[in-house]
Amino acid sequence: MLFKGCHFDREIITLCVRWYVTYKLSYRNLAEMMAERHLDMAHTTIMRWVQRYVPEFVKQWRRYARSVGTSWRVDETYIKIKGNWVYLYRGVDKEGQTIDFFLSERRNIAAAKPFLQQAIEKRGTPQKIMLDGYAASHRAVAELRRTSYQRLSLCGQTAI
Repeated sequence: MLFKGCHFDREIITLCVRWYVTYKLSYRNLAEMMAERHLDMAHTTIMRWVQRYVPEFVKQWRRYARSVGTSWRVDETYIKIKGNWVYLYRGVDKEGQTIDFFLSERRNIAAAKPFLQQAIEKRGTPQKIMLDGYAASHRAVAELRRTSYQRLSLCGQTAI
């Protein structure tokens, strides 16, 4: 039902979307590659496929994703992306599997709280969160505990 009414075969659509997501190819590059295979299409067609099917593919891939642990380590670091310095908030479980990440121009409660909410919505409420010494992250977790996640257990720089 996902590909019903499409002009192109589902395998072609899936291949173009997969190549776009996996490799650093532009829509025009993909259109040229398909033209070499005698499939004439506009780059905007591939763009529409990516916009339409990537969210559906993500839903299907999440079913097979390995679940994360209930003990998280959350920290933030300052990195340069395309010439701009931004804060990277990231969370990993005790096995090192990435829980989620979030880019922000600021390092404060207003950035830490949405990151934690987003991670909890995607991966569920952890039993324990271990944070570095930055006070804003501790306050963000405290606010989340007060408002909606009472079961959240907070650890400081060392595990309790």
